[in-house]
Amino acid sequence: MTLQQFFDRIGERPDWVLFYFAVVPLMAFLAGLLGKNEGHIPPWNYFYAFLIYLICIPGIFSVTLNVYLFLFERRSIFDFNIYTQILPFFSMFLTLWLIRRNVVSFDYIPGFQKLSGLVLMIFATIALMWIVDRTRIVVFSYLKFEYVLVIFALLLVLLLWGWRKLFG
Repeated sequence: MTLQQFFDRIGERPDWVLFYFAVVPLMAFLAGLLGKNEGHIPPWNYFYAFLIYLICIPGIFSVTLNVYLFLFERRSIFDFNIYTQILPFFSMFLTLWLIRRNVVSFDYIPGFQKLSGLVLMIFATIALMWIVDRTRIVVFSYLKFEYVLVIFALLLVLLLWGWRKLFG
């Protein structure tokens, strides 16, 4: 099954997707009511971490897919699938906003820094690929592909190191 076939199947029967992306923000809202001003202490912070991972993994994937389709495939924004490309982002945004209302800081959420590092790594990779794509550099070389991957990884590490020095 390809990713396009998976998205087509979701588009045919979106009830589970709608249920998933409605239940997670609802759970965050109910947790905010039940654990008022206790979001930074266990077990609430672990429950919030669970909710954040439930919603951020598909949300980050949908944002990354949208950026890829927009920059590299040059697809129109009108061709986006509401269930797989727009709904995960808005559900992620709503869930994070609801959690932020009850938790003092995301620093109290276990593993949140790893998730933000993942986002930084994904977007640094996409930015680097976009720059290489736009410059249309063609290299005729006897360099092995493994060395090209090592150079790409070093550029990525250098980009991340510079980012952390600049904003860290």
